[in-house]
Amino acid sequence: MSEVNGIDVPSVTAWLENNVSGAQGPFTFTFIAGGHSNLTFAVTGANGARYVLRRPPLGHVLASAHDMGREHRIISGLQQSAVPVAPALGYCDDPAVNGVPFYVMGFVDGHVIRDAATATAVLTPEGRRRASESIVDTMASIHAVDLGEAGLHDLGRHEDYIARQLRRWYSNWNSQKTRELPAVDQVHDELLKRIPAQGPATIVHGDYRLDNCMVDDNGDIVAVLDWEICTLGDPLADLGLLMVYWTGPDDEGSAWTGSSTSAPGFLNRQDLADRYAQVTGRDLSQLDFYVAFAYWKLACILEGVYSRYLGGALGDRDPEELLPFKMQVDGAALKALEALGRLA
Repeated sequence: MSEVNGIDVPSVTAWLENNVSGAQGPFTFTFIAGGHSNLTFAVTGANGARYVLRRPPLGHVLASAHDMGREHRIISGLQQSAVPVAPALGYCDDPAVNGVPFYVMGFVDGHVIRDAATATAVLTPEGRRRASESIVDTMASIHAVDLGEAGLHDLGRHEDYIARQLRRWYSNWNSQKTRELPAVDQVHDELLKRIPAQGPATIVHGDYRLDNCMVDDNGDIVAVLDWEICTLGDPLADLGLLMVYWTGPDDEGSAWTGSSTSAPGFLNRQDLADRYAQVTGRDLSQLDFYVAFAYWKLACILEGVYSRYLGGALGDRDPEELLPFKMQVDGAALKALEALGRLA
């Protein structure tokens, strides 16, 4: 393959052969996923060995060395932990090789479940239950990582995670909002007043959900993916976000429209929370705070997407065509208010 958008094939081929043990060209590079986030390519060598290469989005070069180096550092630090991650095989910080830094992982065989059709096609009902249990157990393992042993103690600030997140995302909201939405302001102000005591900082994945993991045929998590916004902070923020992303067979709908966990066999949200409490021993009496925060954060993120689309990121579109994005933002803000209302 002589030309791949985002890959300088001759240069990257030479780098792989010189820096990854056993790598033998020529290689085929196949785009897997990406867009606004980092790009992922499947790489297959002449000897059949398979790898995964991650690089920043096309046209995005500022601070990319830090981004790639940080992701590689995280999965490297987790290699000897109980957290399943792809083998970290190499990191290139020389922009002369491919224009931007990149890193290479070993290929992990498994399924990424993005919708109910895939869930029912690749997992039995027992496998779906196991996936439900495994996603909680794996999250507990993430939150139990010894930061010193993993070399990640200085990955981020330890204190005031929620306060920092509120400040960051509210700033983003105010700079990108397309209209006034009082619920977002109200929830922000109430969350700021009610921040629970954090406790010792742990790794926080930041975007932990089923389709950011890979499962095997039995439903066990075999790799956690997409560590690009991982930091240190309050572990219950990950659990709150999972409650937003997860809609079990008997759960009320979420402002998040994904339906991958709605098939029979998957556990419901409360089952996940109960298992997390059992496995970790953590007090979940303030879980609704973290759910409210997760819905609020989702509203801020989706508003940014909606704003970019209105600005032409998808080309010239009729604003009516983009109304579903606006409605998702509104729905997330209302769900945040509902969760706040459940707090004592």
